[in-house]
Amino acid sequence: MKPITLLLIFVVFIGCKNSNRPLTALEKSISETKNHQQKHPGKKLMETSCYSCHSLTAPENSRIAPPMIAIKNRYITKNTTKEEFVNDMQNWMKNPTNEKAKMHGAVKRFGLMPKLGYPEETIQKISEYMYDYDIEKPEWFDEHHKNQHPKRKKISLTYKERGLEYALSTKAVLGKNLMSKIQKNGTLAALEFCNIKAYPLTDSMSVVNKATIKRVSDKPRDQKNIASNIENGYINIFKENVKTNTKSDPILVISEKKVKFYYPIITNRMCLQCHGNTNSDIEFSTLDKIKNLYPEDLATGYQENQVRGIWSITFDK
Repeated sequence: MKPITLLLIFVVFIGCKNSNRPLTALEKSISETKNHQQKHPGKKLMETSCYSCHSLTAPENSRIAPPMIAIKNRYITKNTTKEEFVNDMQNWMKNPTNEKAKMHGAVKRFGLMPKLGYPEETIQKISEYMYDYDIEKPEWFDEHHKNQHPKRKKISLTYKERGLEYALSTKAVLGKNLMSKIQKNGTLAALEFCNIKAYPLTDSMSVVNKATIKRVSDKPRDQKNIASNIENGYINIFKENVKTNTKSDPILVISEKKVKFYYPIITNRMCLQCHGNTNSDIEFSTLDKIKNLYPEDLATGYQENQVRGIWSITFDK
């Protein structure tokens, strides 16, 4: 037998032997911790209830709220117990006020968050998950944490990153105004805002970004937002992803000169004030206002974590 053949057999044998070796106690502990983290109910609740505002992917300068890791870092010190942290979160979420705020810089920048009425059990599970596990953080966070105003290098973004930046920055503008209206004047004022200001603000973001930015749906509130047949196809893809608990990445369609970008709009608890069940989630006064402003409205009956529509964005290569 040739020496090289013997060498190959030896390498394969060693590789197989190593791949079947029992895990060390440390490796078992790490593996079990990761499994517990993935299965923790607070993880999914945080992603579906919090990330629409406290986004993990939004650029630092286009946010409508601080990331969850910033909240954890501010509220939890080496002496903070889990019970204290959960109580702090319960106290804040039940009725956010300036007097209760610990993150004064965030309140100054983003405004006071609206009262969302999450059940105590939901807040507890999210808080326990945040306390017990290392939670994900945006790529820019560590640098920002060291220096509140870092000098940013100009980088070349991929088409996916450009599309996300356009979508999330537009969402930030709309969301910040919408949350301000809800907090100051209530849901009816927010409806008036959407009816009058949502289109001009979206169009202005299109001009700023030199892109065509649209929010479209198969069940639109305003018929101007109705999705095309092609867009409906992508909506169905994203709906199927939600059903199968599959992460939805942006869909890109690239031609010779243009890039078309599609990304889902997912409902959260706050959305249900205007888009939820007409018998339980939406107040009668709000429902009357919707019917008055949008006679052909189809955008009700949603639950949390459902696809209400998509971002449909077109920009030059």
